[in-house]
Amino acid sequence: MGRDTFQEHLQGQGSHSFSGLCQSFTTLTKEQDDNASMEQYLKNKNLVLDFLRSDLSPHHLQYHSNKVHLLKKCYFYLKFEPRHVCVRDQNNMMIFADILQIANPCQLQKIKKVGKNQTEIQLALLTELLEQLEQGREELSRYVEICDVETFLSQWDLNIKRVLKLSMFFNKLISLEEPRKLHVKHSLVSQTRLGGALHPPISFSLYTKKPPIFDRIESFACQTWAQLKWFPESQELHLERWQLEIRLVTDDSQTEPGYSQIQEVISNPCVINHLLPGRLYEFKVRRSDTHTLVYSQWHDCIILKTKTHPEDAKEAPSCSLMKRLTRPNPSV
Repeated sequence: MGRDTFQEHLQGQGSHSFSGLCQSFTTLTKEQDDNASMEQYLKNKNLVLDFLRSDLSPHHLQYHSNKVHLLKKCYFYLKFEPRHVCVRDQNNMMIFADILQIANPCQLQKIKKVGKNQTEIQLALLTELLEQLEQGREELSRYVEICDVETFLSQWDLNIKRVLKLSMFFNKLISLEEPRKLHVKHSLVSQTRLGGALHPPISFSLYTKKPPIFDRIESFACQTWAQLKWFPESQELHLERWQLEIRLVTDDSQTEPGYSQIQEVISNPCVINHLLPGRLYEFKVRRSDTHTLVYSQWHDCIILKTKTHPEDAKEAPSCSLMKRLTRPNPSV
């Protein structure tokens, strides 16, 4: 073989070897890129799944939904700090007085109105935040489920912003689940009522009490009377007042006029007398209005049927499982 022919043979072999090497390198690079993409995809996907399984888990969202549902039924009250202030009496002596006793009634009503407005806004925001979180969970879950690797990675910037936004909504939800302080410009106590004493800085905030819920087992009706019991029982040192509404249930076919009355009670359980036998009565219970109550929009209701015959009434004191017609116990 001549020298020139040999060189041409080597060049030919070298050309084929270089081409194969380039092809192998390209294949290797593509595999590496695919592996890197898959690794990034799994990493990002796990971040979203962790968020869905923790803050946005169905159990967690249901817990907060129940909490908001209860909050909507609660009674919101105005709280003053300090509750007592120093004033000068007619003899120019310094005494401690309850701030409600010396408060300007018009200013108090203005502050209560601010508290009511803030409560309504707070509850509306909580409802909206829950809806946003539930919708966001559905969108993220669908995104993780149906997106392929390429689409998932190409839309990652958009979806990580969505995750951060939902996380912000969740933190906002938690902060709004507790009553907040009030920022008011109104002066509750005039300097005249203080008698020249130094006006103390008064802070205002809201607090809640749980709604009373009828005990569906311990509440029952006999022939001419009914026993009513509800939760929660008062845990305060003083006796708490409750407002009961009693209404005789009539239908369109009955010609008799309707009957209803409202009375305040301090005992729990309590007995309602002078009922008609064999009739349906609707009972409603709520906390009594006070000077510091700013918001209440819900009350519990129960319907009981009085017994028809006197012999049935004799069993009433020892029978708590007697037949009675009640409305379903609302979820609280």
